[in-house]
Amino acid sequence: MLFEKIGVFDPIFGYLPDRYVAVVGEYITYVGPERPEGDFGRVYSGRGKLLMPASVNAHSHTAMTLMRGYGENMVLDDWLNKRIFPFEAHLNAEHVYHGSMLAFAEMIRFGTVSVSDMYFFADATARAVEESGVKCNMSIGVTDFEGRGFYELPAYANTMALIHDYHNAFGGRFKVDFCVHGEYTSNEKLVTQVAECAQKEKLGIQIHLSETRKEHEECKQRHHGETPTEYFERTGILDSRVTAAHCTWAEEKDIEILKAHRATAVCCPVSNIKLAGGFTNIPYMLKAGLNVALGTDSVASNNNLNLFEEIKLYATLYKASSGDPTAVTPMQALFAATVGGARAQGRSDCGRVAEDYRADLAVLNTDVPYMHPVHDMVNNLVYSAQGSDVVLTMSDGQVLYENGEYKTIDIEKAQFEAQKSTDAILAQL
Repeated sequence: MLFEKIGVFDPIFGYLPDRYVAVVGEYITYVGPERPEGDFGRVYSGRGKLLMPASVNAHSHTAMTLMRGYGENMVLDDWLNKRIFPFEAHLNAEHVYHGSMLAFAEMIRFGTVSVSDMYFFADATARAVEESGVKCNMSIGVTDFEGRGFYELPAYANTMALIHDYHNAFGGRFKVDFCVHGEYTSNEKLVTQVAECAQKEKLGIQIHLSETRKEHEECKQRHHGETPTEYFERTGILDSRVTAAHCTWAEEKDIEILKAHRATAVCCPVSNIKLAGGFTNIPYMLKAGLNVALGTDSVASNNNLNLFEEIKLYATLYKASSGDPTAVTPMQALFAATVGGARAQGRSDCGRVAEDYRADLAVLNTDVPYMHPVHDMVNNLVYSAQGSDVVLTMSDGQVLYENGEYKTIDIEKAQFEAQKSTDAILAQL
């Protein structure tokens, strides 16, 4: 496929108009001002269009689409214990498959092609990944309140089977990470064993970290003053590639520890605001050089998977919370939504419109009133563009969505089956 005379962003998000971008197989093979020689098949006119890297949702609980709008205006403990946990107790693999298919359709619609997921019934999610064409770093949520180790839990056998059956499946689109749900939902024996497994298998770990003040401060009480970050460092978790979701109450010393271990902090602005979790210290993270990515968290706490909302909020909210209008630049916001997320997933050839990178691409229609005039296209994209402006989404060179048509998902069936699953669970509550 050849994109013809289309606006693109270079690897550091400088805007380049009227470029040619060639895609052969799964990769971008040419980006430049002149038409490349050769037959690339379909030619896509770039008039009034912008080509950008497809975004990466670096933290979500994908199948929780089934709980969209189910628990609202509640404090976190009540939200979890009165709504989310009782609903999840009735989930089965088919429910998770249908919830994941709906989620992937939503992500594709908004130009997202990769997600870091933490949930249950991972085989069902793998099936949805295979069929939809998206990418996923899957981790099976691990919790324990009885003092058991990781090796004693079903999650251990399930994770090892998932690695054996699916790690790097579907042309590398599906990868497996280990998981510790959080310090407050586990124990030190479990955490240490997860760290050992991740080191042995050379895989990453997904965790929740300092999401709430209560979680952060109670950890310090339990562990002789250690913050959750210090606790996870001592137990070996941070010796692997770690994706740390939220980090809302991470202290400056925690940020330095995360940076030293090359971890990624995943900022989830909408979810953290909606659940009144607080404001992540993004300005300090960026100054420290910590890799920051963006996530939506679950639909149950967001209530959508539109990463363009996270991009704009990330670029504006932390100006206000810090009192510094220069705290986050538009380029840093785009980096977090693309390259930052790809780094968190260990996908070094994703996240840029550049030769030899995977053809994970999103085309936006810029021929709309709110994208004019153009003083700086990066500013327009971050502050003005809408997720609904996406007119084409591509993963590994395969078009997944174009102009309202899903190429890999029966959208009417996905919506119907997700509602059917939701109704079946509600009938049991």
